[in-house]
Amino acid sequence: MKQTDIYVDLEGQEICLLHLDPQERKLVTRILRRARSHPDWNGFDNWWTAAVAEFYKARGLNRRAVQRTVPWRIAKDQSSRLALAAGLARLGDYRDELEELVRMSFASRRDFCQASGLSEDMLSHVLAGRKDLSLAKLTAALERIGYRLRILPAPRQVATRKQTG
Repeated sequence: MKQTDIYVDLEGQEICLLHLDPQERKLVTRILRRARSHPDWNGFDNWWTAAVAEFYKARGLNRRAVQRTVPWRIAKDQSSRLALAAGLARLGDYRDELEELVRMSFASRRDFCQASGLSEDMLSHVLAGRKDLSLAKLTAALERIGYRLRILPAPRQVATRKQTG
């Protein structure tokens, strides 16, 4: 029997499973199996939040600590995948990250636009999804404020990668 050692989430982040004990690995297997066999997003969410919380409550972990565990993260990712498949959510794109950057790092959109060199009108259209920034224009604007673009792996539909070798 091959054991999985890496889980790749929707954002392409790898989650190592090697440090999980056998019971935690069984919990992860149950989570993945349940997501495949019960694709109802609400039903899955009701099941996994209770199952993971009960598992770790028996080990003496509080709610906050449970939410930092690998099985919790995997179950949450599986929930997101089910929501996407059902059309109840969408994957974020550069607009979401740009909007968060403006909100978290600048007092206003106007301040962001003055610093980045983008017009307020263009930013408004981009964030509303009516227009797109060219790669060159986005790169230049981000460089002016000390940021850069980064290329990441696309989210995979396959939830785990099997150990090789």
